[in-house]
Amino acid sequence: MLDEVMKELLPKMEERLSRFTEELKTIRVGKAESSLVENLPITAYSTTLPLKQIASISTPTPNTILISPWDKSVLKTIEQSIRESDLSLNPVNDGQVIKIFLPPLSRERREELLKVVRRKGEETKVALRMLRQEAWQQIVKAEREHQVSEDERYRGEEELNKTIEKFNRQIDEIVERKEEEMMRV
Repeated sequence: MLDEVMKELLPKMEERLSRFTEELKTIRVGKAESSLVENLPITAYSTTLPLKQIASISTPTPNTILISPWDKSVLKTIEQSIRESDLSLNPVNDGQVIKIFLPPLSRERREELLKVVRRKGEETKVALRMLRQEAWQQIVKAEREHQVSEDERYRGEEELNKTIEKFNRQIDEIVERKEEEMMRV
C-alpha cells in the first residue's frame, strides 16, 4: 500500500518541480534568452500554439530577441500577444521579423524579480505539501480500514517527510541559482 502511494506521489511532485523550473525560465535575468518568449501562447490558424511552433527565435545580441515567423501573416498576432503578455516587453515589428530590445535591469527591478522568484518557490513548496497531505490522508485511511499497520503508517509518514524535505532542498537550490544568475548580470 505504501509503495503504491509513493509511486503515485513522486511523479506528481516531479511534474510540479518541472513546471516550477519552466516558470523561472520566463523571468528575465538581464540577458536575452529565447526561453523568455518561446512558450508564449499565440492564437493563429484557429488554434493556440506556443510561439516556438510558429517562428524561429534567436538572440543575435545579449540584449535582443529576434522572432522570425515562418508565415509573415502572423506577425501582427505575435506582436500583439507579446504586448499583452505579463512580460512587460515592447516588440518592434519591421514587416519581416519582430525584434525585442531588452534594456539593462535596474537594481530595483532585479530585487522585484528576486521577490517573484522566491514567491514562486514558496508557491511550489505549498503545492508539494498539498500533494504530501493527500498521500498522508490515503495512508491514514488505509490504517483505519486495517490495510496497513500502525508501524507501516509511521514508516509512511517518515518516508513522506523525507521526500518533501528532498524536494524543498531542490527548490531552494533552484531559487538560489536563479538569484545568483540575476545578481551576476
